[in-house]
Parts: sequence; structure tokens; C-alpha cells
Amino acid sequence: MKLTDAQFERIAPYLTRPSGHVKVGQRQVVDALLYMAKGGCRWRPLPVRFGKWHTIYVRRNRRVKQGVLERVLAE
Repeated sequence: MKLTDAQFERIAPYLTRPSGHVKVGQRQVVDALLYMAKGGCRWRPLPVRFGKWHTIYVRRNRRVKQGVLERVLAE
């Protein structure tokens, strides 16, 4: 499952910008989380097209703590 351009533009203002050297884009992280939610995938076997699993894991945890995912889901 992937977001359409219109869907991503709708939630983009709620996403926080990652700090440091960024190799994985915001959209890749969101698509990876949707992929995991739909298929019940674990972190380590996450397909490489989403970037490193650890990056997705760290960004997800940060967003949960910041309340970002709650705001995105509410939108």
C-alpha cells in the first residue's frame, strides 16, 4: 500500500523533519509503516526499497513519542 500524491500532501504538514544526515525520505517512512500495518511484517524483513529497517524503526518511535502519528491518523 502506498499513499497517493494527494494523500501525502495532506499529511505532510504534520510530519516532523528528521535531524542529521537523511537518506530515507518522509514518504518512504510513511509507506513503510503502511506496508507493515497491512501485511503484519516485522522490522528486519522490511523490503530494502523502504530503506534500512532500523531507520524506519527509529523514526516511527520518535514520531509516536511526539504525537505525530496521532495527528496524521486523525487527519
